[in-house]
Amino acid sequence: MAGLRGIFNYIPEIRKPDEKKLSFNVKVKWTLIVLISFFVLANIPLFGLSVNALAQFEFLAIILGTEFGSIITLGIGPIVMASIILQLLTGSKILNIDTTTSEGKKFFQGLQKIMVFFFIVFEAVVYVLMGGLQASPGFTGLLIFQLILGGLIIFYMNELCEKWGFGSGVSLFIAAGVSWRLITSAFQFLDLQGRNCLLSFKTVPCTGKVFVLIQSVMNQFPIELLSAAAAIVITVIIFLVVVWAQSLKVEIPLSFGRIRGYGIKWPLSFFYASVIPVILTAALVANVQLFGGIIDNAAAPCLTGLAEDCVGRAKIASYFTFLGGFIEGQAVSGLAFWIGSTNLLELVIRGGFLPIYLLQGLTHVLFFMFFSTLFAVFWVKTSGMDSKSQAHKIAASGLQVAGFRQDERILESILDRYIMPLTVMGGLAIGFLAAITNLMGALVSGTAILLVIMIMYQFYQNIAQQHAMDMHPVMRKFVK
Repeated sequence: MAGLRGIFNYIPEIRKPDEKKLSFNVKVKWTLIVLISFFVLANIPLFGLSVNALAQFEFLAIILGTEFGSIITLGIGPIVMASIILQLLTGSKILNIDTTTSEGKKFFQGLQKIMVFFFIVFEAVVYVLMGGLQASPGFTGLLIFQLILGGLIIFYMNELCEKWGFGSGVSLFIAAGVSWRLITSAFQFLDLQGRNCLLSFKTVPCTGKVFVLIQSVMNQFPIELLSAAAAIVITVIIFLVVVWAQSLKVEIPLSFGRIRGYGIKWPLSFFYASVIPVILTAALVANVQLFGGIIDNAAAPCLTGLAEDCVGRAKIASYFTFLGGFIEGQAVSGLAFWIGSTNLLELVIRGGFLPIYLLQGLTHVLFFMFFSTLFAVFWVKTSGMDSKSQAHKIAASGLQVAGFRQDERILESILDRYIMPLTVMGGLAIGFLAAITNLMGALVSGTAILLVIMIMYQFYQNIAQQHAMDMHPVMRKFVK
């Protein structure tokens, strides 16, 4: 442990701001810088790349906050995988880290950084050597270096956003990617050959669902009309349900111990752990499908005798056959299939529904509910959102529960009645909601829409709160 603590001192990090509370303008500035940088990096192609086999898994890029074939191909994958494994290790007590102390939190964060760096290197090597990204002759090392560089840039952009901006960079990258794809899914006017459908509206098929809807009415294509209308309607319904669910909360009445007659309500959201459990669960599913697809893609040439290193590839692939088989990037068997999802509504409309897809949908829902709840509990315990940490925060603000004396232990016992039940129920509910939206189909994946709505709502709350504090400095000092 002491040796690891020594290594932590040599890891570069983004300096924390000297001010205790950053101004609204400063946070907006750095958030915009990170956001613009993300879009710029997503459009920088990898030098020396000859074949981008990951392009067939483009639907996974949304959850991983990336653009396959760009310098940030790794996206948030290493960050999320490190977080998942570390939370599982600490939650199961394999690693005994007390995150309630400042020393424990520093050790946890330092260990997480080391694991992120490991996964950056590991994923970069796997992507290239297993054929996900095929380098031109002599460019293999350079391609791996670019992936590692892009992974490090994403990591430090995430840290920059956490310390100087609004929220986390992980959430920002997901929201940016989903928003962009949502707009293009609805209003894309170029077809697969790059032709502008607006110039020949009746003859050139559009890909944007809004234009497909109009074209279907004009050309009298009932199935296309129903499919496009279903995707738009489902998207609107998901939006309304998530916005309503976000408003659910429990409010605990608090009063100022030294000033009678003044009090506030401490809100505890129904989705207490916010979007983090769904991000981790969706990223876990995406990584299983992505790695399964890469391994399956690497072993495929051996079946036709096109690969030179078949012995090595076949041996590696044999260890991961449980991940399943893939056809054009879609899982058709194995673990990747059973934890994945299929658009059931689209299958019903087009007459391709089979009972196996209903069974797959059931396992998908159960998987999301279980792991969303598990990650919600681990996240609350490791991120300072547990009842003990919240009780300390309330007491430090000079507040107490109305009708009770000012004592942290009393506060903690009262919060215990709400926080853990909300964590479990919220984890189950958000996992169920995410899985169901995946099965119903929308302009983009249901989980992606759910995430972007919740992330945007969270950003809105942070921005509104920060703006209000900047406008009322006297009130800010009073609450302190």
